[in-house]
Amino acid sequence: MKVFEKKYENANECPITIFMDKIGGKWKPVIVWLLLKNGTMRFNELDKGINGITQKMLSQQLKSLEEENIIKRISYPVIPPKVEYSLTKKGDTLSEILEGIMEWSNTNLIEKNNS
Repeated sequence: MKVFEKKYENANECPITIFMDKIGGKWKPVIVWLLLKNGTMRFNELDKGINGITQKMLSQQLKSLEEENIIKRISYPVIPPKVEYSLTKKGDTLSEILEGIMEWSNTNLIEKNNS
């Protein structure tokens, strides 16, 4: 049995738990994935690209990701309002992680569910 470097007093100290709290959930990974694949996107493009999300929830998730410096929001002073979202350098570093999760899921979850 492998011994871990540190025994966490509670789960909130675990780096994986922290990651899942900040980047995980139902919508945040999808938002980040869309921005990784498409580059800069407007709010309506993200809304159309995520089936089942409400505009309120999308707005909350974008705000949370912005607070974590994963995405940046640029608002242009034009009428009608124009707001664009893109990944920060920090957000770009999620590419390999999400690619790995997708590959693992395709191999271990999706293909097994289809058989």
